[in-house]
Amino acid sequence: MATTSAAALPNGIVSYSDYQAKQKATPVKEQIGQQQFLTLFTTQLKNQNPLDPVKNEAFVAQLAQFSQLEATTAMKTSMDTMVSNMQADRMMSGAALIGRKVAVPDGWAVNANGQSVNATITLPAGADGIQVDVQDDMGRVVRTMSYGPQTAGDAQINWDGTDNAGAPLPDGKYRFAAKATAFGKTGPVTVNTMSVVTGVSNAGTGDNTWLLQVAGGKTVNLVDVKRVGY
Repeated sequence: MATTSAAALPNGIVSYSDYQAKQKATPVKEQIGQQQFLTLFTTQLKNQNPLDPVKNEAFVAQLAQFSQLEATTAMKTSMDTMVSNMQADRMMSGAALIGRKVAVPDGWAVNANGQSVNATITLPAGADGIQVDVQDDMGRVVRTMSYGPQTAGDAQINWDGTDNAGAPLPDGKYRFAAKATAFGKTGPVTVNTMSVVTGVSNAGTGDNTWLLQVAGGKTVNLVDVKRVGY
């Protein structure tokens, strides 16, 4: 079957492929402003069929739709501004915590200069007793501390940086591993170690998430911080 080339088409007639290429090359306005809408609206009024005019209700409905669109656009702009301000506020809140201590779940207990390390264990129903093992960075137990009955709430843990014989341990990173006994059952519980905040950064996930870097190299989400101290 013979084909017709674009050059053989009559004047004023273009091929479909040329039409598609022209449409792709022509920038398209995805939105119109209020002035453009009013121009279209006025043109519609001038060119309506006098024997079948558009009802007033239709014009009012069009104006209402445009007003709703404008309100939605303005609300989106306001929300974007609010999110931007919240991001700045969270960054400043995180920066204000640098040098302070925050509770980090299963965080490193940094033993330095003989300073004691504090931690908490949340016990919603209390406990008959708690055993806390201090482990070095190799996982070896270097100190065991036992605590008696605890009421519901946060149990306070304090380690002075010594082993079971009372001898000072080398500076470095340690970890708390705890077990609680309640209602005749013993199981592991999370220890929230108070760690010094060393920095703050954006997680880069696009959802305004800010992370705190703490001593020992771990990070914690700013919104997950439940306790702050010195």
